[in-house]
Amino acid sequence: MIAIIDYGMGNLRSVEKALQHLGYECKITRDPLEVARADKVILPGVGAFGAAMANLQAAGLIEVTKDAVASGKPFLGICLGLQLLFTESEEMGRHEGLGIFAGKVVRFPEAMPLDVQGLPLRVPHIGWNSLNLKRPAPVLRDVPDGARVYFVHSYFPVPEDPDIIAATSEHGVEFTCVVWKDNVCATQFHPEKSGAVGLQMLKNFAEQ
Repeated sequence: MIAIIDYGMGNLRSVEKALQHLGYECKITRDPLEVARADKVILPGVGAFGAAMANLQAAGLIEVTKDAVASGKPFLGICLGLQLLFTESEEMGRHEGLGIFAGKVVRFPEAMPLDVQGLPLRVPHIGWNSLNLKRPAPVLRDVPDGARVYFVHSYFPVPEDPDIIAATSEHGVEFTCVVWKDNVCATQFHPEKSGAVGLQMLKNFAEQ
């Protein structure tokens, strides 16, 4: 069973529906025991970093999330769920994350380059962008370089260890959008909203 961690923030139903469409058993849960018993774990999320960490703490889900990573079971972070895996975020002040990966979550620059129409690129970054594959990762199996995926975000991670970067994308600057190490993979984009490419990634994760 795949546990989808519910801490009150995120597109939980869309993740659940995508996995069910693919034929995999999954459950949205905020019960630490169910997360602990799951075969695989997904940490989704949309919203503010600090509020997300506070919600995880209030629900008693921080330690069980860290334990799931440490156990070696397949673990997937999505969007804010990727950002929470890092040491800290600068979103609305400084907030500590789960510390699974060393690095900081930062905002897109205030002065963005111009788009093809001569207007500054917008933040939040919303829409479809291409993947620049950097290294093989289980979740990216059968995903071609240049595949397009769907983003909604204003912040992105800057890992201290470049070896965990599996893919980047570009929105005025090149930014990390897939990280992978051992049993943990995370995407800054939403695979559940990224059509056939995203479904392939979720299938890859579920079959690990």
